[in-house]
Amino acid sequence: MFITLEGGEGAGKSTQIRRLGAHLAAEGLSVVMTREPGGSVLAEQIRTLLLAPGASDMDATTQALLFAAARRDHLTATILPALRCGAVVICDRFMDSTRAYQGAGGLDPAVIHTLEGIAIGSHLPDLTLILDVPVEVGMARAATRHGAALASYDRFERQTSAFHARVRDHFRAIAENEPERCVLVDASGTPDDTFAAVKAAVMPRLAAWEER
Repeated sequence: MFITLEGGEGAGKSTQIRRLGAHLAAEGLSVVMTREPGGSVLAEQIRTLLLAPGASDMDATTQALLFAAARRDHLTATILPALRCGAVVICDRFMDSTRAYQGAGGLDPAVIHTLEGIAIGSHLPDLTLILDVPVEVGMARAATRHGAALASYDRFERQTSAFHARVRDHFRAIAENEPERCVLVDASGTPDDTFAAVKAAVMPRLAAWEER
């Protein structure tokens, strides 16, 4: 089963992925946890290019092309081999982040759709959890994580509140438009509250997947 976690800055994806991975491993499942951009040797190199604060002049089309290249390598080198071995793959971001972030940056949806088809074809996630949090809450969490070290903020974290509000709107639209694949999770509470909601979304789907 291929599970992705999505959401804006400060939504708590990394925390929830670690907790979900540990929970499923304790249930006796083989679990592979990965991330985007990244997850393979080449994709990690592209990640450095994409997230560097000095790359702030990169336009949305260039971003999307690099994300697509990284995603294709990640899929073929890491995700598909793990799925073929029967593992549960949990990924921190996937194609919905390109839809939301580059979409918020003004990239034509037709371009995003075309690149998505090239990068992943029919290999959509089986389940996508979109962790939803108000922009001001998420950015406050990011500020707490980074402290006063502005240099540690990546190029997306440095964007304006208006940009992040558009990203949130895009994610919420994805959840609304694809309810069979996506579950919108309220991530504004405590990590324990969010994890309870994550488990409630994942475990029934996982049980059905195991019975196939």
